[in-house]
Amino acid sequence: MPASQIPFPVWVAALYLITSVVCFIVYAVDKSAAVAGRWRVPERTLILLGLAGGWPGAILAQQTLRHKTKKASFRRAFWGSVVLNVVVVATLSSPLFHHSAA
Repeated sequence: MPASQIPFPVWVAALYLITSVVCFIVYAVDKSAAVAGRWRVPERTLILLGLAGGWPGAILAQQTLRHKTKKASFRRAFWGSVVLNVVVVATLSSPLFHHSAA
């Protein structure tokens, strides 16, 4: 089956959209807190939100808000979570994963 014909559930796209919006908002809150010197969102929370599917929103927030773009250890962890998320979703979406012995 060609890649363009592999079914991708609408709920997965909705999950990515919702978690991306939440992730963007959390990054914005953290940026505001950083500027004001208030309590910050733990980096682990930001990484886990990205891992849960919010990474597109995180990338958008990083670029538009100029937030979390310089700390190398965070960027490595963030991009590792993106790769892990994509690999898991691709694996679960793969026809090979759903192959049954017929």
